[in-house]
Amino acid sequence: MKYTLVILLVALGFSCGEKKSEKQNTMMPTMDNVKLMTLDPGHFHAALVHKTMYPQVDSTIFVFAPDGPEVQDFLIKIDQYNSRVESPTDWQVNPELGDDYLQQMLSKQPGNVMIVAGKNSKKIDYILEAVKAGLNVYADKPLVINPEGFGKLQEAFRVADEKNVLIYDIMTERFESTTMMQKQFSMLPEVFGELVDGTPDNPAISKESVHHFFKYVSGNPLVRPPWFFDVNEEGEGIVDVTTHLVDLVQWEAFPEQVIDSSEVRMVKAKRWPTVLTKEEFSKVTKLGDYPEYLIKDVVDDQLHTYSNGEMIYSIKGKYAKVSVIWNYQAPEGTGDTHYSIMRGTKCDLIIKQGKEEAYKPVLYIQPTRKEPFEASLNKAVAGEIQTLFPGTTAEKMSNGIWKINIPDTFKIGHEAHFAQVTKNYLRYLKEGKLPDWEVPNMMTKYYTTTAAYKMAKKK
Repeated sequence: MKYTLVILLVALGFSCGEKKSEKQNTMMPTMDNVKLMTLDPGHFHAALVHKTMYPQVDSTIFVFAPDGPEVQDFLIKIDQYNSRVESPTDWQVNPELGDDYLQQMLSKQPGNVMIVAGKNSKKIDYILEAVKAGLNVYADKPLVINPEGFGKLQEAFRVADEKNVLIYDIMTERFESTTMMQKQFSMLPEVFGELVDGTPDNPAISKESVHHFFKYVSGNPLVRPPWFFDVNEEGEGIVDVTTHLVDLVQWEAFPEQVIDSSEVRMVKAKRWPTVLTKEEFSKVTKLGDYPEYLIKDVVDDQLHTYSNGEMIYSIKGKYAKVSVIWNYQAPEGTGDTHYSIMRGTKCDLIIKQGKEEAYKPVLYIQPTRKEPFEASLNKAVAGEIQTLFPGTTAEKMSNGIWKINIPDTFKIGHEAHFAQVTKNYLRYLKEGKLPDWEVPNMMTKYYTTTAAYKMAKKK
């Protein structure tokens, strides 16, 4: 199947646009009846996977967790999805709560896929134990938060291959419409040319995002567990949200190419804290005081959490920059933001999400040569782009930059992306194999984040 056709299916919400390998794993049986087990759901992403139901998935979901506010929040969200007026789900929840939750899951195994989204410090140990027990894994990012965890991840992938099970991380940002469009234009030589090599000061591809501790999820204020602010549990920003951005660098700049960690060279990396007042901490956690394990990060009654990070590195000879910033709360009417640029020999592809864009991501195309550009762009939009994203137009602005207008049909929002990624994973389970490039590129992705962590910590 041609790559462009797969992208069309992505745009319609049926597929992620990734080319499947023709080589199939004949030892792993296809999975037409998936039974989900959620382990220790400490992050709201665990619930978002269940915001939609899937024909291939059994309606009974098994939950193994210690009793407490985190699993109760998960159960409340599932109940809200079941009881909503529009497109209610019909999940039958079977919770088993207790301190021996991991052992209970491994011994009983009422399901064949483990979902995990919670404390990042424990995640890789959960994953390793699951694959040793012959379970497939569907995990929220990041899979690891330090070099020690990366060593365990290498072992987990080795065991998964031996046991013929799949490990997959939830890369929702591949489904954001402007990012998909940026990638598609970068694959059109008549418009983009080719990706420049760049320099450390002017990288070929940059990804920068700004996030906020206080936000609304599914219409309700998000209550974060206090451990979310402990870098020993959540991980520092340079190994957490950067996972998405490093993934996008690989996915956009080198589509369907296997990338080895030896092709990555870290150039610069730094980290710095976000400072929260006790009042801000209390508002987002509903706690009146800092727990004992956070006292190490408290200075003058303010919490210093190392949630910010930046790295500059080369990958396959191209320079890339990734940066993540966490603020307490976005200004009224705004939210998390994203900036990205891919620099080509004919134009730059730029995603902005600022005030001029009403804080919604918008793709711009800026020609970098004096040669005629409009004809090539219009031809591409009228042809392949229209085929993949019907209704898309290119609007020339007064400054000579082109604005790409993507129909709202394709702007479904972050929460809906979880269903898209899940459908993709279910397809891989049915086929018994990930694309040939996914596993090595996952390894390279986490090698990159942990290498940046090591460099930043030395300063």
